[in-house]
Amino acid sequence: MNKMLLDLPTRLETGRLLLRPYQAGDGPVYFAAGQRNRQHLQRYEADNSILSPKSEAEAEALVRTLAADWVSRNCFFLGAFDKVSGEFVAQVYIGPVNWETPEFEVGFMADQAHEGRGFVTEAVRAALGFIFENLEAQRVSLSCAETNLRSQHVAERCGFRREGHLRQAKRQPDGSLGDTLIYGLLREEWDDGR
Repeated sequence: MNKMLLDLPTRLETGRLLLRPYQAGDGPVYFAAGQRNRQHLQRYEADNSILSPKSEAEAEALVRTLAADWVSRNCFFLGAFDKVSGEFVAQVYIGPVNWETPEFEVGFMADQAHEGRGFVTEAVRAALGFIFENLEAQRVSLSCAETNLRSQHVAERCGFRREGHLRQAKRQPDGSLGDTLIYGLLREEWDDGR
């Protein structure tokens, strides 16, 4: 498969959400979301790209880089926005693991003001449709901290199976080492679960 020949949608819609790649002009929204969720994300997502910009200008440069990454198929970041209010509610990351298989990894974060309302599960399900249908994946993986129960529940609600437990695999913000859980979802499992 030649990744550059894939025709990719410019937006995904669910009942409540519009998911789309970041684009020029999203910098202020991205920066505000990072600032708003900084403390919230430190425990499990301290290295999340949304936390890296130190200003709106840096955030604008980053979202333009993410848009270029989408076009070049290096990785795929989707902002998830409430269809009614237009508010940013979540982010979904899709990264190629192996284009030959093809296999991708998925990651996500919720805006803390919108947690507990099913937005992340809805966004991840839409992203999985994109991964299996548009990127023609055979396999999708997901990893999360053993103590991150919300992410585990999203994985399970989306049909992922737990495949592994890596002990002391990631340094935590407090300096301790934490365990990581590995989940996987195969194309036939996705097809069967729809």
